[in-house]
Amino acid sequence: MRSKRVHDVGGARPWLSRVAGALALIGVAGGLSGCGAVNQVPLLEERAKSAWSEVQNQYQRRADLIPNLVETVKGYAQQEKDVLIGVTEARAKASSVKVDASTVSDPQKFKEYQDAQNQLSGALGRLLVTVERYPDLKSNQNFLALQSQLEGTENRIAVARRDYIAAVQSYNTEVRTIPGRWIAAWLYPDAKPMETFTATPESSRPPNVKF
Repeated sequence: MRSKRVHDVGGARPWLSRVAGALALIGVAGGLSGCGAVNQVPLLEERAKSAWSEVQNQYQRRADLIPNLVETVKGYAQQEKDVLIGVTEARAKASSVKVDASTVSDPQKFKEYQDAQNQLSGALGRLLVTVERYPDLKSNQNFLALQSQLEGTENRIAVARRDYIAAVQSYNTEVRTIPGRWIAAWLYPDAKPMETFTATPESSRPPNVKF
């Protein structure tokens, strides 16, 4: 009879250990919640996603300007067919890359998006250099208006990329360091590090579109 009791008490110990561990975890989470740390992961994640949406918005705004720009240039410089086709095709490729909130956690998709936008930037830059040969085009009111809008959009793209890079840096630091790493593992298991833009001299500043 005595040995049975000892066995029962010993068998209860793993269960008691699990309860104690769970209570300790709840206590730690409660303490972190009190100081706001437990909310940092979702807060920084939402901030980074918002910054990502702004990047997409500004790139889309640029894409919307390009057809009118191409048509305006075509009216004065039809012989620049290869340059115009290059811009049109680059825009079509950039627009065909489907992105959403999950893209920022997918290295392959993010790189595809970044590469397509960089190719469009290069094609657009070549078009704007070509315009230098056509004084009449440079004085056209429609072109001047598009030029102004494009310049503003390129500046907004640069700012949006900068803000996104900063937001992702804060988020990634949180989910890779303690206690954020622990909190993410316990409470936000779907939280993953996000991809960011490769900051190169060409991509970190808007192209010069002034004439």
